[in-house]
Amino acid sequence: MSLGGDDGYGGDYGQDPNRTGGVPPRGHLTRTRLPEGDDDPFAPPRRGTTRPGKPSRNLVTVVGVVVLLIAAIAFANRGGDKTSSDSDTNHDPSGTSAKSQTTAPTGQRPVEGKDAATGIASGFAKTEQGAQSAAANYAVALGSSGMFKATSRRQIVNAVYAPDAASTRLKRLDKAFSGNKILSNAGLDSNGNPPDGMTFVSRTNPVGTKVEKFGGGTARIAVWQSQLFGVAGEGSTNPVSESWHTDTFELQWIKGDWKVTKYTQKDGPAPVGRDQAASSAEDMANAVTGFGGFTYAR
Repeated sequence: MSLGGDDGYGGDYGQDPNRTGGVPPRGHLTRTRLPEGDDDPFAPPRRGTTRPGKPSRNLVTVVGVVVLLIAAIAFANRGGDKTSSDSDTNHDPSGTSAKSQTTAPTGQRPVEGKDAATGIASGFAKTEQGAQSAAANYAVALGSSGMFKATSRRQIVNAVYAPDAASTRLKRLDKAFSGNKILSNAGLDSNGNPPDGMTFVSRTNPVGTKVEKFGGGTARIAVWQSQLFGVAGEGSTNPVSESWHTDTFELQWIKGDWKVTKYTQKDGPAPVGRDQAASSAEDMANAVTGFGGFTYAR
């Protein structure tokens, strides 16, 4: 703040050019000391005294910005409060958001239940969002490395498929894996294990979901996803690579949860790859073992 202009007290505080008689000659200026408390409240402050100035405009601006920032952070943190999220008026009873956008995460919180044998999320809501969440989590399970081992494959299929569809699906999968062609092409032995010192990678990463049909206790949900697949390790003949797919799930509401009755997959849409150097086999193996997966929900 400029003491000579912004506060309205401009000019030389030691002189009054409008006073009759002008300025006293140098050396003859007489000062009168007033008793404490008798200062003229309308007179300009004397030099050498402390004047309670007005708040700096810059200071007021900074304080205002800080207050607004604190208020914005407090408002944003309300999203972490489960009670406020559960009662969000932007979501209608069907589970869809009136203000949802396909480019941003929206919707209900992840479920708290999970299958005891596999750890796959369970207990999804009977809404469009619940069906989308179920499909995303089932895509992750069916695209995991556990599908390449007989025991875990049965557990996964029984957890995500409807009872009537599970047995049929298991027979087809067991037959497909029994020829060992799938396992050998993946760089695994007949038991689904990678060579010593190497890490098998099969991880599905959902990018988004789309409701193609919903109603009457059934749903058709498409899941767009990328997948990492291969064997990480020095000398691997099947290094980890990335692919893009769209999985489509026919779901049915059975005993309080969504279950798969039919599942299909097609390639793409696939983005253009960037000019990015591939990581070493060691870095890839460390990433897969070091970074955990997610429970997916809209």
